Amino acid sequence: MDADQAGWLYPARVMHRRRIAPLYRFVYRVFYLLVDIDRLAELQQRLRFFSQDRFNLLSLRTRDYGDGQGLRPWAEGLLRGQGIELEGGRIRLLTLPRVLGWAFNPISMWYCEHRDGRLRAVIAEVRNTFGEKHCYLLASADAPMTYEQAYEKDKCFHVSPFLDRAGRYRFELGEPGERLRVAIHESRDGVPVMDATLAGERRPLSDGALLRQVLGMPWMAAKVVAGIHWEALKLWLRGAGYRPKPVPLPQDVS
Repeated sequence: MDADQAGWLYPARVMHRRRIAPLYRFVYRVFYLLVDIDRLAELQQRLRFFSQDRFNLLSLRTRDYGDGQGLRPWAEGLLRGQGIELEGGRIRLLTLPRVLGWAFNPISMWYCEHRDGRLRAVIAEVRNTFGEKHCYLLASADAPMTYEQAYEKDKCFHVSPFLDRAGRYRFELGEPGERLRVAIHESRDGVPVMDATLAGERRPLSDGALLRQVLGMPWMAAKVVAGIHWEALKLWLRGAGYRPKPVPLPQDVS
């Protein structure tokens, strides 16, 4: 992301591939925004079709992220609790915007840099259709992290009714630039269970580009939620075993 840009648009494809019986794969189109959270007012002033904390064709609502009280205070507080200080460094948020006031974000990525410009942490903020969320913190202790390195975390958040909560995630991240890539590989006891990837190409963030995306996907949020349930139904019809929703674990960051 160029230093003089407050935000970018990423038309993208999301792929999910189940690697245990019943085998299954699906792909759907979405579009993400990558924004500097300290420059949202600048984007709002420049773009007719984008707003922060008020209705518009596209919008971001503070209450949709973190503790709902403030983007930077929440992110810095979470990192500080893990011994990571950004000292005012840039934080970029990769997220699905609200479209005509509606949104559902299965995952939002927070790219957190130290003031020296080096990446210090990535927060993967994951939500399920039960209104719950969990944050996986990817970091290298008190050292800068790299995009070339994969990061592993224990799975501790219920997402799919056809997969156990027990397992392990392997996060592979590309630096958001001309191309965007996020890959999450789930395994259990060393056996591959599921792959999920997000891939897109960068576009300038302009009113024309936003309008074209919305005209192509006017009900993106509804599409994402409906798609989740539709694919779940097809998995059930193929014989996937149903797992009841477990009691949420007490910690919301891991």
